[in-house]
Amino acid sequence: MGANVFWRDSHAPPGRIEEGVHVRIAVLYGGTSAERDVSLVSGLAVGLTLAERGHDVLLVDPAEGDSPIGTREAAAAALINRDPPAVRHETGSAIAAVRGEAVRSADVVFVMLHGGTGEDGTIQGLLELAGKKYTGSGVLASALAMDKRASKVILKEVHVPTPQWRVVTLERELPPDTRGGSPTFPADVAVDEAAGAANELGGYPIIVKPNDQGSTVGLTVVKEERQLLPAVKLAGEYSRHVLLETYIPGRELTVAVLGGKALPVIEIAPKSGIYDYESKYGKGMSEYTCPAEIPELLSDQLKASALTVFAALGCRGYGRVDYRLSPTGKPYCLEANTVPGMTELSLVPMAAAAVGISFGELVERIAEMSLK
Repeated sequence: MGANVFWRDSHAPPGRIEEGVHVRIAVLYGGTSAERDVSLVSGLAVGLTLAERGHDVLLVDPAEGDSPIGTREAAAAALINRDPPAVRHETGSAIAAVRGEAVRSADVVFVMLHGGTGEDGTIQGLLELAGKKYTGSGVLASALAMDKRASKVILKEVHVPTPQWRVVTLERELPPDTRGGSPTFPADVAVDEAAGAANELGGYPIIVKPNDQGSTVGLTVVKEERQLLPAVKLAGEYSRHVLLETYIPGRELTVAVLGGKALPVIEIAPKSGIYDYESKYGKGMSEYTCPAEIPELLSDQLKASALTVFAALGCRGYGRVDYRLSPTGKPYCLEANTVPGMTELSLVPMAAAAVGISFGELVERIAEMSLK
């Protein structure tokens, strides 16, 4: 599966994971989800950096089967377009990736597959069955974090405030590779009941988004009822379940977690007013402040909250927890991200840099935690 994209330069310093020992790392990136573009950029950055630090690195894109991927081709593909790519409903690509020689021969697999089977526990389960060590959270934590409704149920249990929500279940035939997934709860409503559910949340504006999707793909800020059904339809292109969520005005904050410790809080100020797909990945579309200019007590509160969320969901290694801070100063947890981005605009590298951890040190440390 895949080809030798980067092999260790004989003149490069040995990997720091174990001095003088060459660690073979397979980077899973790309994939078939709507977050493919972001994953290509993240995986390429991680692969190049690990290779520069002396490791044997193989880039593996499950969506490309056994096709070789050269350095220039990977770089050319690693561009984030203004709109997310269409989901590719292909079966067997994840299985083929794990069965391939690149993954089978690796000491550790660096999972950089955002969304879809790469972040919902599927690839993690396959790697577990294959007996491979891999980065990030395990099967259950990945599935829970991807399922926003399931996360919210757990957040309430551990007394972490989260915006109120209702779920609209779409009655439609699902592609073969997405059968099952999040269950339908008795409190879920049909599409023709969505307006009533929105009113129960306190009226407009509300957030409408897929229940199990990342990178704000399919998200709409609905300001009046006539926008509701189109927003539900858009979100429904990515998930059978659509989350209606109370809109929390205020500030956008996030906390990265690395090795059981919370890194400095980051504030995000999107120029469009909403931190959507374009604001996340378009250069100059958002401004970032790290550490966030907030009271120290609030910063400590957010860090403690992020660690609570991580522990409650069973996450491990590294990740990110996102918040909205209301005008009254109350933080609301939105979600946890178990495979956060590793692009030049990504937030985990930004938070790590604020405490003196370079990008190279960060990705190597993530790999090292998985080996141990």
